Amino acid sequence: MGTAFDALLGQPAVVELLTRAIACDRIAPGYLFVGPNGIGKRLAAERFIEQLLQPGDSTSIRARVQQRNHPDLLWVEPTYLHQGKRISIAEAEDKGLKRRAPPILRLEQIREIAQFLSRPPLEAPRSVVVLEQAETMAEAAANALLKTLEEPGQATLILIAPSVDALLPTLISRCQTIPFRRLDREAIAHILQQNGHDEILAHPQVLQLAQGCPGEAIASWQRLQQLEEQAPSLLQTLAHPPTSLRQALTLAQTIAKQLDAESQLWLVSYLQHCYWQDGQGPGTHYTPLTHLELLETARQQLRRYVQPRLVWEVLLMKMVSP
Repeated sequence: MGTAFDALLGQPAVVELLTRAIACDRIAPGYLFVGPNGIGKRLAAERFIEQLLQPGDSTSIRARVQQRNHPDLLWVEPTYLHQGKRISIAEAEDKGLKRRAPPILRLEQIREIAQFLSRPPLEAPRSVVVLEQAETMAEAAANALLKTLEEPGQATLILIAPSVDALLPTLISRCQTIPFRRLDREAIAHILQQNGHDEILAHPQVLQLAQGCPGEAIASWQRLQQLEEQAPSLLQTLAHPPTSLRQALTLAQTIAKQLDAESQLWLVSYLQHCYWQDGQGPGTHYTPLTHLELLETARQQLRRYVQPRLVWEVLLMKMVSP
């Protein structure tokens, strides 16, 4: 007989922890689903929520959870600020907006969580709140959430993040951590084929970049296709560090002008992988470790909303071969 977690592949420890919590009716007020992106944290949250909102009969409620339209479920995602209004990642993509900074979970959204939980659940035994990309909370938002976690009332909060290091220790201490693991190649291949992405299996570089995360493999493949359309020669040019200051400045201008914030962050990861692989071979004329450190610094600066063109100019000029 199947279970609610049958679709969650390669995470037996996660299934065991959540299934036991439901069976014993020992639901924690807060959970932290932690692990790399693209390995099933969102799917696990959806299946767990089905059981929390309607124990024993998840099939009738699955669509409502997936569509986020259950009155006792609040699913919170990072947002952009556009013309004074918050918009989601999907809305920004639909409108074709160029985003200069990554989305974040805002203090106003945390306050809306408190307002949502101020009333008792309408249909289910408890209310449930999910915070995706919880690592994007600023300190003020995290501190506001801490107050809610201390007294959640008749509710369960689920935080989703790539690592515990990305969150305040006080938040971590008030949640039960559910660790997710990277998948092996067989599980990744099964998930990619199941979702109609067989073509990715023929591109080992994309699979290596995903590092055991099928969702990241799909996202990287889509980013790669998009980037090749927007700037066809950019990846080929960046396959090796720039050879002159002029080339570095030109590349920085192209990247900042043509790529949005998420694409630039993905490009940093892509270059880290390429330079590391290239640096393993004979005849390397640059130090891969130094370049990886420079790229990691650039990633942190982009996440802190430093002007993108300036970030890329400094990065690429430092990488110019002597």
